[in-house]
Amino acid sequence: MARLPIVIAPHSVLKAKAKPLPTIDDSTRRLLDDMLETMYDAPGIGLSGNQVGVLHRLVVLDVARADAKPNPMKLINPEIVWQSDEISTYSEGCLSLPDQYADVTRPARINFRFLDEHGRRQEMPAEGLLATCVQHEIDHLDGVLFVDHLSALKRNMILRKLAKAQKTKTESAM
Repeated sequence: MARLPIVIAPHSVLKAKAKPLPTIDDSTRRLLDDMLETMYDAPGIGLSGNQVGVLHRLVVLDVARADAKPNPMKLINPEIVWQSDEISTYSEGCLSLPDQYADVTRPARINFRFLDEHGRRQEMPAEGLLATCVQHEIDHLDGVLFVDHLSALKRNMILRKLAKAQKTKTESAM
């Protein structure tokens, strides 16, 4: 397995819509394994293809608590097929917007469909952190960042902080 570079906003690949993956093969499974390693190493609880520069509908996630056994999920061509009218708010962050967090309101419960790494169609219900994480990662595949759910004022404040941090990091590396 290999750790992949994570794309940082405002890179254009993060705003692009990912295409469905037509076939699943050994290279797909290797990529998903590499994405999981990258996510765990970051550390994070979810990672989409866009975030590693791959414009295919791929997601890895693991919302198991730190004191629990890991429960990695590999989702190919995921889609939300139902969402509740009830909403919930979580403080969200993103590996592509390091050290930036904000409260985002989303449907509290969803059902989602995907192909597993062996090409089998799966459908699952989700609530709580899993529902939030799946929605966050599917947003990535559609070119939507969590800050796009915020007011323009909050979004611009976060993006300015991120740009300043990136500039400082670049200057200190020189």
